[in-house]
Amino acid sequence: MADQEGGDLVSQLVDSVRKFSGLPECRNAVRDMYGNLVRRVKLLSPLFEELKDSGEQLDVDDVQGLQSLQTALNLALQLLKSVNEGSKIFQALQIDRTRHKFHAITTQIEAALCKVQYDRLDIPEEVLEQIILVHQQFKRAKVQTESPDLQLQTDLAMVRKGNEPDLEMVKRLSEKLHLTTINDLRSESIAIHNMVVSTGGDPENFFETVSFLLKKINDYVMQGNPTLDTSDREKSFMRHRSPVIPDDFRCPISLELMKDPVIVSTGQTYERSCIQKWLDAGHKTCPKTQQTLLHTALTPNYVLKSLIALWCDSNGIELPKSQGNSRNTKTGKTGSECDQTAIASLLQKLANGNSDEQRAAAGELRLLAKRNTDNRICIADAGAIPLLVELLSSRDSRTQEHAVTALLNLSINEANKGIIVSVGAIPDIVDVLKNGSMEARENAAATLFSLSVVDENKVAIGAAGAIPPLIDLLQEGTPRGKKDAATAIFNLCIYQGNKVRAVRAGIVGPLMRLVKNASGGMMDEALAILAIIASHHEGKAAIGGAEPIPVLIDVVGTGSARTRENGVSILWCVCAGDVECLKMMKEFGAEEVLKELAENGTDRAKRKAASVLELLQRLQPPVNL
Repeated sequence: MADQEGGDLVSQLVDSVRKFSGLPECRNAVRDMYGNLVRRVKLLSPLFEELKDSGEQLDVDDVQGLQSLQTALNLALQLLKSVNEGSKIFQALQIDRTRHKFHAITTQIEAALCKVQYDRLDIPEEVLEQIILVHQQFKRAKVQTESPDLQLQTDLAMVRKGNEPDLEMVKRLSEKLHLTTINDLRSESIAIHNMVVSTGGDPENFFETVSFLLKKINDYVMQGNPTLDTSDREKSFMRHRSPVIPDDFRCPISLELMKDPVIVSTGQTYERSCIQKWLDAGHKTCPKTQQTLLHTALTPNYVLKSLIALWCDSNGIELPKSQGNSRNTKTGKTGSECDQTAIASLLQKLANGNSDEQRAAAGELRLLAKRNTDNRICIADAGAIPLLVELLSSRDSRTQEHAVTALLNLSINEANKGIIVSVGAIPDIVDVLKNGSMEARENAAATLFSLSVVDENKVAIGAAGAIPPLIDLLQEGTPRGKKDAATAIFNLCIYQGNKVRAVRAGIVGPLMRLVKNASGGMMDEALAILAIIASHHEGKAAIGGAEPIPVLIDVVGTGSARTRENGVSILWCVCAGDVECLKMMKEFGAEEVLKELAENGTDRAKRKAASVLELLQRLQPPVNL
């Protein structure tokens, strides 16, 4: 029975590896992780083929080990299929989570290989050597996580913070995300649509960023990217063909492509003009579900409207014009850019609604404020900011998350920053940073960063006690949360008084741990903060007491251009005037590293390296004649 079980298991393993070999090429942000895992698994094939051909009897321990390996390979196959499907932009935005999944799978495969005593199996020596080599590769991969594409992550972080990408950034994103042709864009648009439909809404609040990026990349490609491999004939075909309209884009009443989709109380979406006629005729039910409508308010479905716009762009179809696009002579804004009636309705719910209505209204304002500049202006002008600030103290965690994130999105507008501060929001935002859910804390940190762009706000935020909870988030947060905390701390520490607050709050220890953890993805941010606080005498003393010399010399010798620059700046601040520190640098071989940096670093790094070298040379004892 055991022999039969072992034979069947080996056959399954052979089939599994063949499935890996049949996987398509990965063309998105996880390509390197995908390719490395596929390559390593395929190298296991000779072992399984040899066991199958030889018909060797396997003992119980080997069978159990191979069963564990089969389970791990099945999970790996599922992961590889999942990351190679769906939206490329969405995959890039959640790259940290995906990296953790690849690491978990790698760890599981390596643990399964440890259970297989392949050195006792009757297999050729060259096969045994290859399996030992592959096992070593999995062991190394378990310890050393894949390095992210720092340029891609930097570009995406800039976009997520509301910065308008320039042409060069859009070009990089187009190339790195492999969205360079009309076919790529069409597939991406469909993938985004399917993702939103399958999740029933906005997956992890990424939709606005995904939609915005796809539109930017689409515009860039259509404007004649020199590397575009799409012919004029294909473009002409795209304009004149008649693609099938997805059912979700059709109004259930007219069955036509929706121009101005709105949501009724049952959650169904209709073309505004069609459902309005239905309501005007005296109907009190939802046409599709026949449920009684709780109210007759119509809420714009901005998510679906953006999807329809993207689908039209990708299929060469002129975007349908809605009646709401007529110019409003009083406000100078179009109806689609700023739906004042909908905003007024939402504010009424914020002020007078029950807890469920407040939560829903805050969530809708959060999305509206993220959408565009006009909405941010309209929402603030309508008086939403004081109401949202009141909700920061809500006992409902989701309401609190919506409120602080809505304020974050509103703060992108410069005038709104002043309103948020003037109504006394900073202490409440700091309280959310201390006591809110993880999502609320992260968005509170991002809000404080946005507000701290104004110099006088740096003083107020520091005085409100923001720095200690930011340091806590720097240690406890998700990868995104840690970056939000780091950018906020860095910006606050531009003000001299906040440098002292940060040092006295114990920031140096956590920062040094982040610098030493090269695989954690926070080295750049940690070094940048250390470089700025090292200019203060208390910061210099705290860093000097953390035994920084060995790790800083390593950073200067092996890091990126930015990390090397910050590393040598910290060395200069800490060791200037400190003979013992300079002696330690010499002991760790700093001179050769600094000489190389003085020749090949950035301009600022060259200057700092030359200055530190000069200090080291002065340390040389005089030569006796």
